Amino acid sequence: MTKGLRAMKPMYDVIVLGAGAAGMMCAAQAGQKGCSVLVLDHARSPGEKIRISGGGRCNFTNLHASPANYISGNRHFAKSALARYSAKDFVALVDSYRIPWHEKTLGQLFCDDSAKEIVRMLLEEMRKGQVELQLQQTISAVDKTIDGFRVRLEHTDVEARALVVATGGKSIPKMGATGFAYKLAEQFGIAVTETRPALVPLTLDPMQLEKLSSLSGVAVDARASCGKTDFKEALLFTHRGLSGPAILQISSYWREGETIGLHLRPDLNILQRLKDARQANGKQAIQTVLGDILPKRLAQYLSDENGFSGTMADQSDRKLQAVCDSLQNWQICPAGSEGYRTAEVTLGGVDTNELDQRSMQSKKVPGLYFIGEAVDVTGWLGGYNFQWAWSSGYVCAETLRNITPTA
Repeated sequence: MTKGLRAMKPMYDVIVLGAGAAGMMCAAQAGQKGCSVLVLDHARSPGEKIRISGGGRCNFTNLHASPANYISGNRHFAKSALARYSAKDFVALVDSYRIPWHEKTLGQLFCDDSAKEIVRMLLEEMRKGQVELQLQQTISAVDKTIDGFRVRLEHTDVEARALVVATGGKSIPKMGATGFAYKLAEQFGIAVTETRPALVPLTLDPMQLEKLSSLSGVAVDARASCGKTDFKEALLFTHRGLSGPAILQISSYWREGETIGLHLRPDLNILQRLKDARQANGKQAIQTVLGDILPKRLAQYLSDENGFSGTMADQSDRKLQAVCDSLQNWQICPAGSEGYRTAEVTLGGVDTNELDQRSMQSKKVPGLYFIGEAVDVTGWLGGYNFQWAWSSGYVCAETLRNITPTA
């Protein structure tokens, strides 16, 4: 090679930036549709977030995935992709590889064995499409060219007619997550909405933590609410604040300064339970009865905090209603969240007004696509974000197949 000149590889039809769920799905589908595809990622291994998800078993989709389960500046944006490639379609792909799976609560599907099976499946799909994968690659620049895009790497440049950005959001930076997609969008004049940690534990101020210190590790079924939105799942008290599925869900809707409402044991008629206990054994201490309804440490805390004392016979209907209200309308104001360090996803991203919802292509820059978590479409906890990755990657690939093949 002549000194001063950089190596240049032949032009590809498509370069996909990011070997995560959306990127591998898109690359595999585009490759199988006849495109020459190159996937670039800075990680040592593909699909790292897939590998660690769901406790290592990957909650790979949700049977109930619909636009109602997603937060976006445009609540209709996800309709097309989710309709054209649904949870059933991805399950059919998983079944074709004979990967055993099971359904947990609320339509959540998990691998029976290991999340690595999903990664292996996607890699095999990419192999079928003759997709080239290059890992541990550092991108120094991306430029628009007459024929498409040039991606500058450490030792070479690569070009393609189309560029797909599937580099995700800022969540879990220890796994290499960055705001690369947002910077690239802004480079091309594409708007990015405010980004925030989502599906993330919430923290409490030191005074609140001290008061609740005895509850660290206690879990209870609860309905967590913020404004008009609520989720009924498990609540977990931690040494930093509040976690568990109910809190992770509501964290996507919560903002600093707002109060979260906690309704403990929402499936139980607590008032009737207390009245029945009074009728059955009036000599029982109210703390004992609460200990049968709630975890004992939580029952003790609420009794001490609210001054519940005496026997059940001492409690009038009004007093029992007050006890019930304390369990069903507990108001807590979090100090903040644990941030991107533990957030499962990033809320916000590339503005959906900038993209064609049927193809995920930029309206301003032909040939430039954004998919997956990089886009302002954020799913609930429970497999919804993976389904968005599969769906957005698939519909993007459907459009890519119309690219005029390179020679």
